[in-house]
Amino acid sequence: MDVKSISDKLSVSPQIVLEDVEQLAELGFRSIICNRPDGEGADQPTFNEIASEAEKYGLEIRYLPVTAGKVSNEDTIGFSIAMRELPKPVMAYCRSGTRSATLWSLSQADKMSVPDILSAAKTAGYDMGGVVRRLTNGGKTPIDHADASFEVVIVGAGAAGVAVAASLKARQPELEIAIIDPADIHYYQPGWTMVGGGIFDAHETAKTMGSLIPKGVQWIKAAVAAFEPKDDVIILDGCRVVKYKRLIVCPGIKLDWNKIDGLVETLGKNGVTSNYRYDLAPYTWELVQKMSEGRVIFTQPPMPIKCAGAPQKAMYLSADAWLRRNVLNNIDIHFNNAGGVLFGVKDYVPALERYVQKYDATLNFFYNLVAVDGTAQKAWFDVSKPDTPVRRVEVDFDMIHVCPPQTAPDFIRVSPLADAKGWVDVDQTTLRHKTFENIWSLGDVMNAPNAKTAAAARIQAPIVAENVVADMNGKAPVAQYNGYGSCPLTVERGKVILAEFGYGGVLLPSFPKMLLDGTQPTRMAWLLKEKMLPPVYWKGMLRGREWLAKPQKLIVE
Repeated sequence: MDVKSISDKLSVSPQIVLEDVEQLAELGFRSIICNRPDGEGADQPTFNEIASEAEKYGLEIRYLPVTAGKVSNEDTIGFSIAMRELPKPVMAYCRSGTRSATLWSLSQADKMSVPDILSAAKTAGYDMGGVVRRLTNGGKTPIDHADASFEVVIVGAGAAGVAVAASLKARQPELEIAIIDPADIHYYQPGWTMVGGGIFDAHETAKTMGSLIPKGVQWIKAAVAAFEPKDDVIILDGCRVVKYKRLIVCPGIKLDWNKIDGLVETLGKNGVTSNYRYDLAPYTWELVQKMSEGRVIFTQPPMPIKCAGAPQKAMYLSADAWLRRNVLNNIDIHFNNAGGVLFGVKDYVPALERYVQKYDATLNFFYNLVAVDGTAQKAWFDVSKPDTPVRRVEVDFDMIHVCPPQTAPDFIRVSPLADAKGWVDVDQTTLRHKTFENIWSLGDVMNAPNAKTAAAARIQAPIVAENVVADMNGKAPVAQYNGYGSCPLTVERGKVILAEFGYGGVLLPSFPKMLLDGTQPTRMAWLLKEKMLPPVYWKGMLRGREWLAKPQKLIVE
């Protein structure tokens, strides 16, 4: 017997035999649902035989037979009624367990989100990809047709999505493109560190989405529920169906605030802040201005995260402000990093370490934030040093800047597009999906081993556009991505270490060393960060003007 838990109320199993009933009772089950019609297999016990055995052990049982591959709306209703009426927990079975898992999934369509249903079923070993349209339609069978069809569909209207749409339009002005995103506002997220440092105003980092969608691109203001890549179809919330010839996936990354116990309840108060949110970055600067003594903690979660330098940039700018006000000696700064190094590319570490020393900050490696009590101003970290048992430590704070754990969005993680870790599975050179040849991905959501930064998306967008157009012309990919990413590390007000690198940590500077040495803090790099990069983003990258982003030709060996 192979019983698999789907929820605290239901488990499912392949066909059971009479001897299994006693074990089910011992495991604590109080009811059984049979979803397999009698006579489907020569060796299966009849329902009446199972029912007689269940009666011996005080188990309730119900017969809800479903023909394989034909789960009807009425079947789902019957299952819902049974689950409502039967004592819990319940064990449901059929030949393999799939029909029972399907019935549960459809019965939850109006109670849970589609990604949560797919994830629960997947954890139990059942793929519900075949019923996503029904899940988005409240569990009922939808009309099977496409509501819209486009040559290219782009999922996500963040930096990557708008940029690749603009780059495609620059190459093929008549191309029919739709971009799918439910958001009303588009944010220049690289600016939030500067907001938290008192350099930018928050409103400078936001524009309406409608003002940025490229001319001639249709904006579908909706959320994606699921993908059906074998049929070249996307299912939207509400069961609308969008068909595509080519798909580009770039919805960004999920900030998993809830993964840290107690954090959500205290964000924006009690000295708990984060530059990773538009509404919280101003609170960071407010705290910095008020702070004159006490302990401050800056956290960094396990990789991958967007802009890996952002957690320490918050520390440097805050410390610089305290230094300028002559209160730094009264402030105890800690940088608690779940990883084991200050920065992943060693060439930039010496200069960063000099600033750590300048600000007298304590580096704590392998410290992963797991819980926060804002009212008590306490934080808990799991310390996981190599070859050492994990231990939990409690730390008091007066201010804490939190970088949240990050994952692929839920609807990506449970989709056929994802790799084992939940990221869109692409060839790291062409950014084409490894399984589905008419799908590409860029930005934070895909699994190429590059830094997740807006600068990376700026380079990736023209590459994907070139390769999509080549595919439309019946050609193989023509452009390649070398892993370029950039992280302007603001180490003090007026100086930046301009980290630029590609796959394997190879340095990829945009300027000659004699003009700008990216491994050292420079005033020129600060001017680039403060004055030049915002207009490059708004007026260049998002408008299809590929400044310093000409696609590199693919080298075929």
